[in-house]
Amino acid sequence: MASTLAEKIIGAHVGRDVKSGEIVVTPVDVAALQDGTGPLALTQLEELGLIRAHNPEKTVLFIDHAAPSPRKELSNAHMSLRKFAAGTGAVLSEIDEGVCHQRLVESFASPGDILIGADSHSCTSGALGAFATGMGSTDVGIGIATGKTWLKVPATLRVTMSGEFPPGVYAKDLMLHLIGLIGADGATYMAIEFTGPLAQAMSMPERFTLCNMAVEAGAKTGLFAADETTRKYLEQQGRGGDYRELAADEGAQYERTVEIDAQALEPTVSAPHTVDNTMTAAAAAGTKVNQVYIGTCTNGRIEDLRIAAEVLRGRRRHPDTRLIVTPASRSVYLKAAEEGLLTVFVEAGATVTGPGCGACVGVHGGILGDGEICIATQNRNFQGRMGNAEAFIWLASPATAAASALAGEIVDPREYLS
Repeated sequence: MASTLAEKIIGAHVGRDVKSGEIVVTPVDVAALQDGTGPLALTQLEELGLIRAHNPEKTVLFIDHAAPSPRKELSNAHMSLRKFAAGTGAVLSEIDEGVCHQRLVESFASPGDILIGADSHSCTSGALGAFATGMGSTDVGIGIATGKTWLKVPATLRVTMSGEFPPGVYAKDLMLHLIGLIGADGATYMAIEFTGPLAQAMSMPERFTLCNMAVEAGAKTGLFAADETTRKYLEQQGRGGDYRELAADEGAQYERTVEIDAQALEPTVSAPHTVDNTMTAAAAAGTKVNQVYIGTCTNGRIEDLRIAAEVLRGRRRHPDTRLIVTPASRSVYLKAAEEGLLTVFVEAGATVTGPGCGACVGVHGGILGDGEICIATQNRNFQGRMGNAEAFIWLASPATAAASALAGEIVDPREYLS
């Protein structure tokens, strides 16, 4: 039977061909918790008498959403994660190590894996050719304890991408365009498989951005074939032995195909309060911005910081606009320091924070005031997302966010790119 990527990965785990709509129980390769959802999972395991990790080396507990902790309640939650890791041998990713999704692709996820995480953006690892998906805390807890989980095999939406990005247009613009095109529920409980000449040409950071935001269209996961680009990335991470080539079969059955010509795209933004409320940056130009946030699991990689620095170098943020930059992981932070990017940001008037989720989740470090507007490189602009339901969040690429920090209002970034 010709299989999509999702069907192929799940089928390999259950030992037979599977098709969309089936309910299966499958082994789990990687399971992840973070400090916002993890304590609930551990409480459930304690109530069930299941305080154990079936595969401790691939059970990872991340302290990233409130890192370092801003108040005692969260500090106590962190203590519970540390205790579980110490007692079971599970891996603990501490407050200085970075966002779970970035750390997973750097160190844990591999092609062909099934990865479950108690965080909706766990689908980021699909860029490596893993079936990676977010689940509820209890489901992930049971997966940690037993090494298995259940799921419905998803149908697949194929996104065929062609052309090249024009100057000033990036993978984030393409993904915002796609979500605006199909809607926030356009791929509900589906896998989004990214294909076509542009997919093959994309760098791993571009692939991570697309898969990270697959859930914003309702998807169960986002997927790229594991190819030579994947192999080179894993080798750079010191994990070349984890690579295996993986692609969908010719003749696989897709629920729907969407075609995108990158050459026709423009810098794109999402307006409050839904990700599919999209428009061009030019159409939103003139919207006053109080805060700009560059970072997160969507666009906090070194490549993203380089783009932002290109816009900001030798310039200064608008005096009425705050600028916060948060590298996605410790390795990204160190690389940015080595390349002098942190100096560029500080000289531009930015506050550079330690690696982690930072302002994105609204727990600490950048909470907005009533009526304030932030343009951010994150993946979600729901009401209250950044800690205040009376504030407004726009989503954009690193280039658009950086340019808007200079102007004090939303602008088309091409005005600031040489």
